[in-house]
Amino acid sequence: MDESGKPQDPEKSVQPQPPKDTEQHRTPEPGARKGGGILMGRPFGVPVYVAPSWFLVAALITWVFGGQLERILPELGSARYLVSLFFAVAFYASVLVHELAHTVAALRFKLPVRRIQLQFFGGVSEIEKETETPGREFVLAVVGPLLSLALAGVFYAGMQVVEPDTVPGVLVAGLMISNLIVAAFNLLPGLPLDGGRMLRAVVWKISGRPMTGTVAAAWVGRALAVTVLIGLPLLTHTGALGNARPEIGGADSLTDALLAAILAAIIWTGAGNSLRMARLRERLPDLRARILTRRAVPVETDTPLSEALRRANDAGARALVVVDRQGEPTAVVREAAIVGIPDHRRPWVPVGTLAQDLKDGMRVSAELAGEDLLEYLRATPATEYLVVEETGEIYGVLSTADVERAFVSAMARPA
Repeated sequence: MDESGKPQDPEKSVQPQPPKDTEQHRTPEPGARKGGGILMGRPFGVPVYVAPSWFLVAALITWVFGGQLERILPELGSARYLVSLFFAVAFYASVLVHELAHTVAALRFKLPVRRIQLQFFGGVSEIEKETETPGREFVLAVVGPLLSLALAGVFYAGMQVVEPDTVPGVLVAGLMISNLIVAAFNLLPGLPLDGGRMLRAVVWKISGRPMTGTVAAAWVGRALAVTVLIGLPLLTHTGALGNARPEIGGADSLTDALLAAILAAIIWTGAGNSLRMARLRERLPDLRARILTRRAVPVETDTPLSEALRRANDAGARALVVVDRQGEPTAVVREAAIVGIPDHRRPWVPVGTLAQDLKDGMRVSAELAGEDLLEYLRATPATEYLVVEETGEIYGVLSTADVERAFVSAMARPA
């Protein structure tokens, strides 16, 4: 209801959009399809998905590595592509181990991990909450590259016990080099890379503000994206990476430029997303149940709607709570239902017919705020919630429309 006591337009009352997936699904089995791709398993209880884009990269790796095998081991013939496919799978298994390092560290810090996704150019661990200290942030970021370096060391040791010009020798050497590249690339000091999170932790420690660290690391990430876009094709053309100088405009130059553009776009987009998420998390504490709650009046289930609205107007309230004979709340009158009742029928409609029974999760503590509030609302979707004090006393009614408006307003404020 608005300040005059009249109900608001129900079309404007929509669910708040928390910064997480609000969909509820049954747990799929390994191999099942979901929005994140194909579910492959649940190590440490965290689902691992393979995105459709992975298959494109796997095919590209198979083709490129197969071409290298043709020069090194020509006797393999067409079987080289089976070996190349095995390499692609083994390489992404190494990427999965890298992401599992982040996941295990997050779980040790009691941070929920929504999922791990293997996708185009690597993987990502979706950690749902920020670390509480810069030290933990640094540890959470550094464990991935360290484990990739450790894997490179293991494969380097393996190179010492296998023949170099054999299939095992080529595979082990390739995995050693690829893990070194993964570690080096992720240590670059710009978001969204691990090195960017390490830089964020350092700036956070020095400045005392996590947002300052995020801004610094994100802008370094954007500078890094521009450097990759311009520098990678130049390095390839000049032969600085140890390869022959291709002709400008040739197929190799175009491939290098396309690869650089894709990498730059991924880094630039990730840095921008990091800035937006940091801004979101900084504004979330403004969403407080106590502040957003509408004052409510208690009415019994057989009270006519017109009488209930009169009482609400007299008390300056904007919501109705149905109570039993002992004064215990049993339901919340839905605002959208009130709007659908014409004025001339309201004296004949009891409020109980317009109310939603209070289910588990529909009683919200007045002390909830920020991410905790959004997570609570996400767990039990509804249009209105009963807000109670710690003593159990009725404080009022929280409308999801009010939460959404506050959310949008907080995000629209200038930084």
